[in-house]
Amino acid sequence: MRVKICGITNLDDAAEAVRLGAWAVGLIHFSESPRCVEATEAVRISAAFRRKCEVVGVFVNPELDVVAKAVEDEGLTMVQLNGEEGPSFCGEVARKTGLKVIKAVHVSSAADIHAAEAFRTDFHLFDKGAKGLWGGTGESFDWGLLGERRSEVPAILAGGLRPENVAEAIAVTHPYAVDVASGVEAEPGRKDHAAMTAFFEAAQTASVTS
Repeated sequence: MRVKICGITNLDDAAEAVRLGAWAVGLIHFSESPRCVEATEAVRISAAFRRKCEVVGVFVNPELDVVAKAVEDEGLTMVQLNGEEGPSFCGEVARKTGLKVIKAVHVSSAADIHAAEAFRTDFHLFDKGAKGLWGGTGESFDWGLLGERRSEVPAILAGGLRPENVAEAIAVTHPYAVDVASGVEAEPGRKDHAAMTAFFEAAQTASVTS
């Protein structure tokens, strides 16, 4: 099972994610997040690991030029849009940067999952819906809603995943990848490497048995 470790803020945590076999690391470009990465550190992380995993820039309601500049300056390999960006903006990001785009969908009901089909992005990331929050809530939504999904767009499952529940989440939803941030943290912006190891082990066991 592919694993994306999001909310990476430092080279040490990125290195551990890569060592464990991460498909992607997420670098948050949203100043209001406690997991917002410094631009200089983003450059270091991308330079060190962009040939070993996807380095995903995570943005919330950004201007197009801001995304393009971050991609160019930091050497990002993928863009994730976590706010209220519309389908046309997602398409513009793809065209402007030449990168694959992940659109985050905040799920409160089955209608939100159906509405994701308007976004013809490379991936849909499904997270818990919470008013005024753009991810990182540490809460799960009803995974059964995603289990009924039929789409050609690969699904990334996020929201409240932890070492002790990720295997069940994979069994229910059969996602392309799983995404974790707060579930493997010592504190916001700093990862617990033992928890990361446990998460990867649980995700890989689920892949073998499902």
